[in-house]
Amino acid sequence: MTDADSGPTPETTDRIEIYADYVCPFCYLGTRSLAQYREDRDEPLTVDWHPFDLRSGKRNPDGSIDHDVDDGKGDEYYEQARQNVRRLQEEYGVEMAQEIATDVDSFDAQVASWYVKGEYPDRWAAFDEAIYAALWQDGRDIGDVDVLADLAADCELPVDEVRDAVDDDGIRAELEDLFAQAQQTGVTGVPTFVSDGRVARGSVPPEHLERLVEGQ
Repeated sequence: MTDADSGPTPETTDRIEIYADYVCPFCYLGTRSLAQYREDRDEPLTVDWHPFDLRSGKRNPDGSIDHDVDDGKGDEYYEQARQNVRRLQEEYGVEMAQEIATDVDSFDAQVASWYVKGEYPDRWAAFDEAIYAALWQDGRDIGDVDVLADLAADCELPVDEVRDAVDDDGIRAELEDLFAQAQQTGVTGVPTFVSDGRVARGSVPPEHLERLVEGQ
């Protein structure tokens, strides 16, 4: 079972939304925290994933990442990020193949995931998990469509459909709209968790998510 499941989970009064980008290490760690919280719950938790684009200001037309764009994130920022990733890995008991993935673009992965979420909701959770694991556990480039196709096959999804979805201008435009909507609702960074109007930002621990969901 993955952490962000919008598939056929039994509906309950408890619901959480997660805004996340696959290339964000803190999103991966946040989903690990969410998984731990869900394991300790007696009741199911309905979780809804919302895609978010961290690379929008640095993406070249060919999909490559322009590292010359000044986004205010220099060497000091990334060193601090690495330290925080290492701290959270230890806190949540998570091993990762890499701490930062600045050269990987997740747009195609998010397009594929969004398509699967809509068309094959019963298999989306496994696909979502596979994308995270490919990048953060195996160090694979989830911006490579061939990698996404392999993951789709592993999840018993129609590979040709997933490939076509990645190239579908309509789905890509829909994702752009979703990214804009997220920003308009006040989401400026990920992961962001939302439950019943309450908001938590960052890779918060399971007990924090419990308070968020249960209103404690």
